[in-house]
Amino acid sequence: MTDAVLVVFARQFGGVPLAVASAAGRVNLIGEHTDYNGGEVLPIGIGRRTYVAVRPRPAGEQRSRVMSADIASVGEFDVGAPQRVGAWWDYVAGVASQLRAARVELPQVDVAVWSNVPCGVGLSSSAALCVATTAALLAAAGHDWSARDIALVAHRAEVDFVGVPVGIMDQFASALSRDGMALHVWCDTTATEYAPFADGVLVIDTAVERSLRGSAYHERRAECQAALTLLRQTHPGLRTLAEAAPDQVVAASLPEPLCRRALHVAQETQRVGAAVAALRRGGCIDGELFTASHASLRDLYECSTPELDWVVDRAVAHRGVRGARMTGAGWGGCAIAVGDAGALADVAPELAADYEAAFGRAPRVWVSRAEGGVRVDLGG
Repeated sequence: MTDAVLVVFARQFGGVPLAVASAAGRVNLIGEHTDYNGGEVLPIGIGRRTYVAVRPRPAGEQRSRVMSADIASVGEFDVGAPQRVGAWWDYVAGVASQLRAARVELPQVDVAVWSNVPCGVGLSSSAALCVATTAALLAAAGHDWSARDIALVAHRAEVDFVGVPVGIMDQFASALSRDGMALHVWCDTTATEYAPFADGVLVIDTAVERSLRGSAYHERRAECQAALTLLRQTHPGLRTLAEAAPDQVVAASLPEPLCRRALHVAQETQRVGAAVAALRRGGCIDGELFTASHASLRDLYECSTPELDWVVDRAVAHRGVRGARMTGAGWGGCAIAVGDAGALADVAPELAADYEAAFGRAPRVWVSRAEGGVRVDLGG
């Protein structure tokens, strides 16, 4: 895959880059819509990655150039004063902006991007782009930062520069994931730990594209904040919505839909704890946790779709599938099924064919395992 981005770079800019870095896409095993509510999450890196190749431009050049293997046009921005223009390369410019704010000296650069992380389906393609860009620019500038610091820069780029108010999970998963491990993140403190995860994960992209900007994501965030404000009237010590226990939410008699939103967050955070405990005992995540999580996202948080519900229902009916649920923010995107990797590979073709027959769209389906996060593939 590193060779692919080298070819893309040579065709567009000639020669070879000074640095190449890559970062993983991710699926969240359990813990959905808890990250921006200060809760816990349990993602893994997957075997789909975004590669970013960087080379400084000659002295005197006034603009940086950015291109992607998937897009014919070349974007431009000024490293010295990046401006948001509403294009995909805002993510690259945003990283440059945040690195400059951290007093990293950057020249104008040529940047090429190659990725097999599908966009707009809930696998954190934007986080992978920001994390890989951060690592590549730092490597080209002669810096060696920790994966955590890279993730924090990438998060600020997406939130503060691009303007998408995501939690920290995506960037942390893209940067900090490890082979054979699930990443347990406390999103209120950014503390992390790892739990062994040996299962295979079948990723089913329903081919229903979604966007956090165009979905009800912002509405849900506002509802969660409103629920927290009301809960603090009787529980003033609550720092985050995820700190509220389910019985506290029920006793508060919040108006709908705030009660349902808050109850999902409270119960989902508890499900993450149960999943981590099971993995640490050397076991597997109970399928009932996946079932309960999806039902909560469907009924309480109302972010599922008929396609996601169909995939989850069909997947769990197959032998070898321990559990299934939607993953990512929802309103389209992907579902996952968890179990033995060989069994999942056998399930995949039939599930894909049945889905296409039911909805008239061919899904992208593949089996992954827990894989590593950010790395510098060339230079540094």
